[in-house]
Amino acid sequence: MTAPRPLDRRVHRTRTALRAALLDLVAERPLGDLTVSDVTKLADVNRSTFYEHYNDVHDLAADACSWAFDELIAAAPVLLPGDDQGERRRARAELAAVFAHIAARADLYRALLGPDGSARVINHLHRRLTIAIHVNLARPGNGTHAADPESIPHDPAASYLAGALLGTAADWLHHNCPGTPEELVDTLHSRLPQAASPSPSW
Repeated sequence: MTAPRPLDRRVHRTRTALRAALLDLVAERPLGDLTVSDVTKLADVNRSTFYEHYNDVHDLAADACSWAFDELIAAAPVLLPGDDQGERRRARAELAAVFAHIAARADLYRALLGPDGSARVINHLHRRLTIAIHVNLARPGNGTHAADPESIPHDPAASYLAGALLGTAADWLHHNCPGTPEELVDTLHSRLPQAASPSPSW
C-alpha cells in the first residue's frame, strides 16, 4: 500500500536535480546553447529519465523558472499596505529582492519572458503574483507567502498590479537590467501615482 511513496520521492529528487543543473548552466551560458546532454550530465541523470519528465530543455526551463520564482515568493514576508515608514522600507526591500532574483537569472527569464518566450511561464508568474498581491491587500495573519491559497476570488486590482510588475520585469530584462534592483524600485516609487487606495504593498 505504501509503494507509491518511494516513487514520488524519486520523482522529486530527479526533478530537483534537473532544475538545479539547468539553473547552474544558465548562469554560465545562454539557454539556447544548452542541450539535454548538458543538463543530464551535470544532474547525473540518464537521458531516458529526462524524457520521462520533460519534453526538452525549454520545457525544463519553464518548470525551473516557475519553481524558482515560487520559492522566492513563498519565502517573502507578507507586506501589508499602509503609511508606516518602516513598513514601506520593508516593502521596497522585498520588491528589490524580487528584481535581484530575476537579474541573477537574467538569461533564463529573458528567454522565457521575451518575444519568443513561454506563455506557460508568463501565465504562471502572473497568477502567482496576483495571489501574493491579493493576500497582501487582504492583510492575512500568517508571516510569509508560504501558506498562500492555490486560488483566490476574482481580484482585478491584484491582477492589474501583478501585470504591471511582470511587465516592468520583462522591460528591464529587455534593456539588460540597467542600474541596480534598488534603483529600479526607487524609480517606480518616484514616478507611479500615489493616489491609489489601499496603496499597493510593493
